[in-house]
Amino acid sequence: MEFQEALMKLVIHKTPTHHHKDFFHSISGKDEKVVSKKQKWKISFHRSSSAKTSQSGHQVQSKSIPEEFFCPISGSLMADPVIVSSGHTFERVCVEACKNLDFAPILKDGSVPDFSTVIPNLALKSTIVNWCQTHLINPPKPFDFSKAEELVRSLSSKKPKTQIEKDVPSVKLDHAVTELIRSSSEESVSAVTTTPTQPLQLADSPSCYSSASSSSEIETLTTPNINEEEEYFLTKLKSHQVFDIEEALITLRKKTRTQESSRVVLCTPRVLSAFRSLIVSRYVNIQVNSVAVLVNLSLEKTNKVKIVRSGLVPDLIDVLKSGSPEAQEHACGALFSLALDDHNKTAIGVLGALQPLMHMLRSGSERTRHDSALALYHLSLVQSNRTKLVKIGSVPVLLSMVKSGHMTGRVFLILCNLASGSDGRAAMLDSGAVDCLVKLLKGSELDEPTREGCVAVLYGLSQAGLRFKGLAKAAGAVEELAKVERTTNGLTREKARKMWETLKRGSEEEQEEVDWEALLDSGFMTRTKFRFGGGKDGSCVNSSEF
Repeated sequence: MEFQEALMKLVIHKTPTHHHKDFFHSISGKDEKVVSKKQKWKISFHRSSSAKTSQSGHQVQSKSIPEEFFCPISGSLMADPVIVSSGHTFERVCVEACKNLDFAPILKDGSVPDFSTVIPNLALKSTIVNWCQTHLINPPKPFDFSKAEELVRSLSSKKPKTQIEKDVPSVKLDHAVTELIRSSSEESVSAVTTTPTQPLQLADSPSCYSSASSSSEIETLTTPNINEEEEYFLTKLKSHQVFDIEEALITLRKKTRTQESSRVVLCTPRVLSAFRSLIVSRYVNIQVNSVAVLVNLSLEKTNKVKIVRSGLVPDLIDVLKSGSPEAQEHACGALFSLALDDHNKTAIGVLGALQPLMHMLRSGSERTRHDSALALYHLSLVQSNRTKLVKIGSVPVLLSMVKSGHMTGRVFLILCNLASGSDGRAAMLDSGAVDCLVKLLKGSELDEPTREGCVAVLYGLSQAGLRFKGLAKAAGAVEELAKVERTTNGLTREKARKMWETLKRGSEEEQEEVDWEALLDSGFMTRTKFRFGGGKDGSCVNSSEF
């Protein structure tokens, strides 16, 4: 009975006195006295326990959900994620609502997304669905467009309030950050005062913002925080005089080439935004110098993601398609530098850089071809980009470059990445990669790097199994791999030995294959004679054993 009372206390809820009579008839008279005359008790085991369980389960699950699965605008799991021109990922209906209402939110890092291009992020969508299934969570449902518009309207109406606070100095208004993911407006203001992504940090603690002070005191405190260098270049870059713009770009190019500190200080959202119109300028000198400055800024590791999220990648792609030769050379270098960061690889591929880079691989200056090859190598480290390269027909182009002996070392790097995936291996086998590489190994004037590249690509293709074995034997790879195993050392020798043993073992198994015709003519017929009473005594004693 004590257990029953404890259980009741755990799940029961008080109800008004006008509710129906208590329905627990099994309770004894002594227990009924415990219940007050002025209140009734309503016991609902299923509803109360499930509510508590689901609430606690939701809290645990929400803590473990990766943050990149949430839309920065809606703060909910994305059902249809899309990548925009700036490289950010949002829920599709939220992007459409922002475009309809002509609203661009300010994100946590202070950047403003560009909604001019919208590309489905199928990889992230499938990842979210798989994650939900693994953790027994219902996949997110499509976000309602009317709710998205209502949310965007509320954000646009709150925007001035988050930027204008009496305790925040006016000089900080350009860098205010609106916290859009599961936070209140008060937390957003707190994030503004403490964010580490300000163009120039105060020497003192930023907690001075929280104390009340007069306007004169605020001006004194914030004067050192004004980035005069940034303001100077912004004024020049936005000038209507072509000479002023060119002069500012040349100065910027020199400073960012030699001074690492300048790369960090000058890579701000406002400066990057000013470059968008300069990169696609019809004035050749402006275009060349602006892209060159962008290359220098991208050399700093902390700037790589900033540049991609500022929406400059589509402009660089436009330069690859229709820019001047020198500007194209710098654009290839910029994309190569940006592709070094793992966070940028997928976004650059989705925004359409692979096809123009493949074109640059076959044209332009030597430096352009080398930088485009390195950019393609780093981008092809991601499976989604490898699939795109196969679809745009890059394999035949790369193999033709191998046959011509042009840039074989860097082309082999890309082919090795493609050979690591099943779709890439299939495309390479269909294009005659095995025969091409074996013929290259047979060449007498083969340098060591080329031989290593050939063996590495063949080793990746060997994962295709029986199909590779057949093509390799037909091309005469057994003898060439044996030669490589004798004349090289290290990892190349080990790969050649493994492939040689696999091919050799397959040949021996074929030689030892059973002669079924001979077996049918001899043993099988003899055994059938005994089975059907073909013995000397004509008995069928052994027939039951077969």
